[in-house]
Amino acid sequence: MVSFSFAQWKPFRFAFISDTHIGSPNGGAEEDLRRTVADINQMTDIAFVVITGDITELGTNAEIRLAKEILDGLKVPYYIIPGNHDSGWSESGGVTFGQVFGYDKFIFDHNGITFLGCASGPYVRMSDGHIPRDAVNWMDQELKKIDPKKPVIFLNHYPLDKDLDNWYEAIDRLKQHNTLAALCGHGHSNRKLNFEGIPAVIGRSNLRAKAAYGGYNLVDVRTDSMIFTERTPGVLTKAPWTAVALGERIWDASKTYYRPSYAVNDSFPQVTARWTYASDANVISTPALAGKRVVFGNSLGKVDALDSKTGKKQWSYQTGGAIYSSPAVSGNRVVLGSGDGSVYCFSADKGQLLWKYPTGAAVLGSPLISGNTVYIGGSDHHFRALNLTTGEQVWQFAGLDGPVVSTPVLHKGKLIFGAWDRNLYALDAATGSLAWQWNNGSAIRNFSPAACIPVIHDDVVYVAAPDRYLTAIDFFTGTTLWRSNEATVRESIGISADGQYIYGKTMNDLVVAFRTGREKQPVDWKIDCGFGYEHVPSMLVEKEGVVFFGTKNGKVYAIDPKNRKHLWTNRIDNSMVNTVNAISGKQLIVSTMDGKVALLETK
Repeated sequence: MVSFSFAQWKPFRFAFISDTHIGSPNGGAEEDLRRTVADINQMTDIAFVVITGDITELGTNAEIRLAKEILDGLKVPYYIIPGNHDSGWSESGGVTFGQVFGYDKFIFDHNGITFLGCASGPYVRMSDGHIPRDAVNWMDQELKKIDPKKPVIFLNHYPLDKDLDNWYEAIDRLKQHNTLAALCGHGHSNRKLNFEGIPAVIGRSNLRAKAAYGGYNLVDVRTDSMIFTERTPGVLTKAPWTAVALGERIWDASKTYYRPSYAVNDSFPQVTARWTYASDANVISTPALAGKRVVFGNSLGKVDALDSKTGKKQWSYQTGGAIYSSPAVSGNRVVLGSGDGSVYCFSADKGQLLWKYPTGAAVLGSPLISGNTVYIGGSDHHFRALNLTTGEQVWQFAGLDGPVVSTPVLHKGKLIFGAWDRNLYALDAATGSLAWQWNNGSAIRNFSPAACIPVIHDDVVYVAAPDRYLTAIDFFTGTTLWRSNEATVRESIGISADGQYIYGKTMNDLVVAFRTGREKQPVDWKIDCGFGYEHVPSMLVEKEGVVFFGTKNGKVYAIDPKNRKHLWTNRIDNSMVNTVNAISGKQLIVSTMDGKVALLETK
């Protein structure tokens, strides 16, 4: 409902750009943005510019710096936020965006209206859109400072719908204020929408696509309406294509809308959380059990250790960058990487820093500890072996062309891991020399076998990439034995304890099993778990005859592979569940993108 009282603002015009995708192979995206910047600069009535995410194609440091260089050519202020392309494949875990632009969220006033914008992921892992937990907390802090009657316009890359797993958190907060509209991108085409009564506009991509030129929107804010007009740089301004009526928003409290339900937990009372911990930022890694401590890092760069029995915090350590590295444990030593470019080693009991090894870029990969050696890949295109006791480098392999974000596997003296450079690598664990490298033949970097942790049995390496193929590779030579897209498994696999089956989580409802072997295998069996559309890279983990896995909507599943039965489901929240840490067949540590960490137990 809108009440048309006297407007609190003065009329003005701003430019609305989205989805620039800097990093195109042919330079088209860069040309489109330069043309838009030049076009805006020749106008005399533009107050400022907003850019709503997907600034780059893959979030590389070079792409982000190039985008900044182009946008700095604007003669008026601009306000920018990242989208999923800037964060999902980011080699810095989102750190570089904030460093280069100076922020990943903003708030400012213009002519009586407050503009509020924040980042959205997912970060480093494929998942639904997600407003980071620290950004939600920031919204709380900033909105408290604003008179509820003051007009607000909210900006995010994602529409405030179910493509954003915590859409309702943004909407619930905005409805406590006089929110005039929400502006977003992601859809690449101009559309007018409505999110639970909040008028919304999706802006077109700045890319030309199949047209001769790209484009953007001019937004005229008047006392009673906000009018959107598409502009083709240097060519023409089309007729207005939509408008949003402006005025005081009075929300209808009698209307109810869908919110995530936790009723599924009532159906499986045998599963309970001994404790649940809410971090103040995203947790996008698997917590480790280190003696009596559960250790993990978050996207604000903080390492926390909780008492494994109570969930109470025992110690914390602040690093200088976001953490997406799952800790590895050996005795009383915990090792992980940070987006600040260093590998850290702590004492598990007290959190004392034992050593710190600086690299040339963010370290998003997870370590593997074998004996007295730590193996870990980074975003500086290096893979390293470090001495666990001293932190000194044993060797380094400098042959990568992209970041490492997963955990290596050690088998018969070779390390197997993927990178976001299209390749799977096998290195000699003693020397770091390259044994072989493999790729799936795709020229698309996004199809790299980088997020999936390989599994190995009988000298066959199994891996799944976003191309939706399960691939079997000869361990000794790196040659392809067979590939199958029968079950559309995407990045999420596991192996049975006896090595007889490869488990796969499909993109719709099913868990499937392939028999291991050097000959191409069909799906041997499947279980319908009813989890719906699914695309997160959480692995399937077998422990004491039970297979556990998580999904994009905060649910943890357990199945019995022997009897091919779904055992239980438990919902933690509504965001991606990372690969679980199964302590036993009845106890597991789980974490979610939204920062929930819990110890689940079954009777």
